Amino acid sequence: MVNFLGTLLAFVIVFFVVTFVHEFGHFFMARLFGVRVDAFSFGIGPRLFGVQNGKLTFFKAPEGGTGTDYRVSLVPIICYVKLLGEGMFEKDRPLAPDDLMAKTRGQRFLIMGMGAAMNILLAIVLVAVINGVGTRADEYLEEKPVIGHIETGSPAEKAGLRIDDEILSIAGHPVRTWSDVQMAVGTRPDRLIKIEVRRDGRILPVDLKTETETLTHFQMGYAGFQAKILTQIQMVIGGSPAEKAGLRQGDVIVGIDGTPVYFYQFLETIQKNPGKELMFSVERAGQLVTIPVTPRKEGEVGKIGIAQVPKSVIKKYPFFAAIGESFKQNLSNVFLVVRVIRGLFTGETPTSQLGGPVAIADFSYAAFRLGLTALLGWIAVLSLQLGVINIVLPIPVADGFQMLVLVLESIFRKDLGPKFRMVLMSIGWFLMILLTAFVILNDFIKKLPHGWRSLVPF
Repeated sequence: MVNFLGTLLAFVIVFFVVTFVHEFGHFFMARLFGVRVDAFSFGIGPRLFGVQNGKLTFFKAPEGGTGTDYRVSLVPIICYVKLLGEGMFEKDRPLAPDDLMAKTRGQRFLIMGMGAAMNILLAIVLVAVINGVGTRADEYLEEKPVIGHIETGSPAEKAGLRIDDEILSIAGHPVRTWSDVQMAVGTRPDRLIKIEVRRDGRILPVDLKTETETLTHFQMGYAGFQAKILTQIQMVIGGSPAEKAGLRQGDVIVGIDGTPVYFYQFLETIQKNPGKELMFSVERAGQLVTIPVTPRKEGEVGKIGIAQVPKSVIKKYPFFAAIGESFKQNLSNVFLVVRVIRGLFTGETPTSQLGGPVAIADFSYAAFRLGLTALLGWIAVLSLQLGVINIVLPIPVADGFQMLVLVLESIFRKDLGPKFRMVLMSIGWFLMILLTAFVILNDFIKKLPHGWRSLVPF
């Protein structure tokens, strides 16, 4: 019950913020051009109370009001604005000066586009704030993608990849960091992709057939190679062999017995050597020290009494650098969103990687539990996605499609007919309802053992 309420609260907070900023963009630009805003609703459903012309009323809005009705509605999940004349395409309808359709195409274009623009701006601001405050991130994610480990029987091993190969490109796209590699592979499950690697000074092409990892319901791509990830001590248990040897929180293990040992090998090395003294090469405060540690035998394996994580660093930028890095990160994410949307139509992106309201709620609660920085980061990601999707999604009710119509009308100097507009909007709402129903159903189907295949009876 606590998890359900927490998930619901986190979802409401995240979705409310993202949609409020979007609708405020429409509201601000409409008011700037003198368009009357009939209502700005905080929530959907029946009106609970609101303020119009400075007067507070409950339930039904007062008759004949001329100002904006700032209302709170029953279900406080999303916000919306209602503009005078919005969606009214009658041919000979008399137009008041503050009617949306009385404005120029350029003004209507800006009103339609400002919602998405505000979402993108919110993402840039939040990421810049996070960059300025500083956040802890795994160090290897920003390092060159040099392979440090290949799992036995993995796609990487079958493709002939080797330790110390540097990955240069995946599916024709250059990759400069392990973060790029993870995104490129993760969005291509069960695909034959072409990789370029640098090996012994030569550039070699490699065909890699990815598989699907089963740790989540999102069917992410799996290759089976890892970076050279160093191990950092997160916690030392009192009275443990690690504490007796002098290991400390924050120490970074760079090797054991003179051999480099990375994160995915570290635990295995400890477990295989109970009762045997091991010489740890430890990086501490910029110095390299050697510390003897003897794993204690517990059952059939050795343990030293620590919690370990991949080595992390605090990423913090000065004011202007934080803004510049935010632009860079968000631009990269824009291209990713566009590529994923395109992949849905070409078949490159599986539907399991779509996230609807249920998935958004789950991610919101996870971010909520991690703290304010994680929550702000998730809001930034979702806000950017909403902004981009609103522009590129080819559905008539989406802002981007309406902006495209305005551009075409300007080029041909002729408005679309009212009947044709009504047909377009009807099709748009039908597609939007269909898409919404699909992503909600998809969220639940992904939780089944074999996804959509679970519904096949044979």
